[in-house]
Amino acid sequence: MPVRAGNTWLRMAHVALLAGVLTGCSEAAEGDGSTGSALPSARARTSAPEGTAASSGGSVGAAGSACELPVTFDTAKSWKAEAVTAPLSQGPVSLACEIDAKPAGNIGFLRVWAGKPGDADARAVLEAFVAAEDGVGEEKYSAFTSGGLSGVRVEYLYTSELLEETKKERAFAVTTADGPVVVHLGGLDTDEHEEMLPAYELARRTLRAA
Repeated sequence: MPVRAGNTWLRMAHVALLAGVLTGCSEAAEGDGSTGSALPSARARTSAPEGTAASSGGSVGAAGSACELPVTFDTAKSWKAEAVTAPLSQGPVSLACEIDAKPAGNIGFLRVWAGKPGDADARAVLEAFVAAEDGVGEEKYSAFTSGGLSGVRVEYLYTSELLEETKKERAFAVTTADGPVVVHLGGLDTDEHEEMLPAYELARRTLRAA
């Protein structure tokens, strides 16, 4: 499968999700006579705001967890993890796990991508991952350590030509004996992205080799 096939599929899913949200807003407005948007109530605002710590609701990565990975980390309360078996790739890694924020009241995912063992370091893996995504700009890379692992994180802007919007995205990468891992946070828009940051930071802070 071409490298960008997974990225294209995810963007199509993003468009479908947006259409569903807008349809839901329209139906809610027509059904109850309300003049306001249904989106704020749909979000439920149960995720912690930016700058606060997310409460752990479990973990992924270990044998027997929802997603078995080369690393383990905590997932935020109410977020739901599910293993991905479809062959979707972006750069040197393939999608292995999706952790859904909808049960916590947000629209978006933490997506975990894993690759085969090799000589590339975390920076090279992350740069290749970002380069495989069309519409990316203003990347800012920095190093971090967690649980004995040395990694690299990136913040950037993604512009969708189809949706004609620009939003923030983030990702971090580490390498392990079992291969590289990239954890990516997108979101329906920048507001959703910012609200989900505590869950992303919880994953990064609790990251360990499996």
